[in-house]
Amino acid sequence: MIEKRTFSISELSNEFDVTTRSIRFYEDQGLLKPARRGQTRIFSTKDKVRLKLILRGKRMGFSLAETKELFDLWDETLTGNEKQLLKMLTILSNKRAHMEQQKNDIAMAEMEIETAESRCRDALAELKIKKEQQASATSEPESAAEQH
Repeated sequence: MIEKRTFSISELSNEFDVTTRSIRFYEDQGLLKPARRGQTRIFSTKDKVRLKLILRGKRMGFSLAETKELFDLWDETLTGNEKQLLKMLTILSNKRAHMEQQKNDIAMAEMEIETAESRCRDALAELKIKKEQQASATSEPESAAEQH
């Protein structure tokens, strides 16, 4: 027999290193739906999985609205609705394309930074050479005066 496991808000907070306030916010946004026992929230295994997915989605760049839309679609697709599954695939594909564009943008920005760093290093090297030339030029007349 499978035991149905439940979790308190503090257990989830500790496990996922997220504040209880954040968990309550996710509940307010309709992403989590804990049962209630008086004022106490009782989170199910489903809520625990959803919290994990919310946090993963945030790391991947999904907004909470996008995550909620995916959750809603997923809940609806448990019946196997082809239209909803296709919509979910479209959303995921669009997110992947957006992330690819972000990767390309980051790569371009890195190249621009490398170019700027190289130019700064070259300019510093030129300044160092000029300073050394000026220092040796000012010390040469003193050396010549000492010889007379």
